[in-house]
Amino acid sequence: MSVRSLPALTILLVLSCSLAVPAFADSQARIVRLSQVDGDVQIDRNLGQGYEKAFINLPVTQGAKLRTGQGARAEIEFEDGSSLRLTPGTVLEFPELALRDSGARSSSVQLQQGTAYLNFKGNKGEGFVLGFGRESLTLKKPSHLRLELRDASATVAVFNGAVEVNGASGKVDVEKKHSATFDLAGSTPYTLANNLEPDPYDDWDKQQDKYHQQYRANSYSPYGYGASDLNYYGSFYNIPGYGMMWQPYLVGAGWDPFMNGAWMWYPGAGYAWISSYPWGWTPYRYGSWTYVNSYGWFWQPGRTWTGWNTVPRVVNPPQHFNGPRMPTAPGQTLIVNRGAPVGLSGAIQGKSAIRSDSAGLGVARGSVRNLGRISQQVERPVSATPGSRSGTMRAPSAASAARLPAGGSSRVSAPAGSTAGPRMSTGSGTSAPSSRGPAHR
Repeated sequence: MSVRSLPALTILLVLSCSLAVPAFADSQARIVRLSQVDGDVQIDRNLGQGYEKAFINLPVTQGAKLRTGQGARAEIEFEDGSSLRLTPGTVLEFPELALRDSGARSSSVQLQQGTAYLNFKGNKGEGFVLGFGRESLTLKKPSHLRLELRDASATVAVFNGAVEVNGASGKVDVEKKHSATFDLAGSTPYTLANNLEPDPYDDWDKQQDKYHQQYRANSYSPYGYGASDLNYYGSFYNIPGYGMMWQPYLVGAGWDPFMNGAWMWYPGAGYAWISSYPWGWTPYRYGSWTYVNSYGWFWQPGRTWTGWNTVPRVVNPPQHFNGPRMPTAPGQTLIVNRGAPVGLSGAIQGKSAIRSDSAGLGVARGSVRNLGRISQQVERPVSATPGSRSGTMRAPSAASAARLPAGGSSRVSAPAGSTAGPRMSTGSGTSAPSSRGPAHR
């Protein structure tokens, strides 16, 4: 059955709100993604408030610090798909996340404690510096490494590629499947080894790399971060009249994209919406969310990738839609959890019960084989809404599902000059009432 034609599209919510703190008036500022949070992970956003609880999909900006507690792990994704992973008991600072005048990205990260894994993609002209003690790793080509910082020593283990270390010990080249241990006390500069000592978290790092390699392929996006999660947790569908639109799997009756998340305050700039869904980065930063009668909510990428939505754009909401409402008083962090939608049916994979209405919330990356097939097996009853044909929310045809092919006719490409990455800038726009119901702030 084809998707019914929608009435004239109207934008319910286009709020002008910048995610940037005042220093980000400089257009050279950059944003990277906190893409995984397991356990007690805290962030210092460099706002003078110290450490606070970290959430998945938090923007990480220049000057921020991250630390992982006992048993906690975290991952940071950069625009080009490079990733940095933190094991328990690790502290990491981001002294520089900037754009050069040429448009190339420049990243400087300082490991202050613990163990980090870096998989650097090494795009041409871009630099990445990973510092530790009085030494620093300078990366210009693709490399995959582990850096372990102890009280009086640090060990660099290179899985792939090669790295150059500079600092108090002079220049040291570390090749693939070699390691170098540095004496931070200074008595013995460094020692080289032609082997790699295993670490308990090597398997976790490999699993995450495998996940990204498998699901990032054929991404629609000019940016690498967030792409693999979109491909794992949902699919694009060719919706008549709208083209390619994305929807998460396991969306039950009454689900909307703003059921779980948080409002975060940035002094001098206002609030930004942070989604709690594991795929909730790109669909809330770019494009808009559109409601399609009888089929539910879909994300439309939009035509360009410049700028950055801090308050999501909403199109054609149904009647009585409870849209995102930011706090009225400044300076708060407001958690939004409106609970699971109506419907308790689920699917079983192995020993895990998978909620049919979770939209992927609570499903760990790669933990369920063929999440899309499980989603299709679950009937999704929904209360009848004005304009709908029945009381059933139908899943789009499986035949229309696709990952947008790289370079294909449906590819959403970045405009010229925007490949360096999204920039924080003050948005502009207007709010318009919806023809389907009252406007929401």
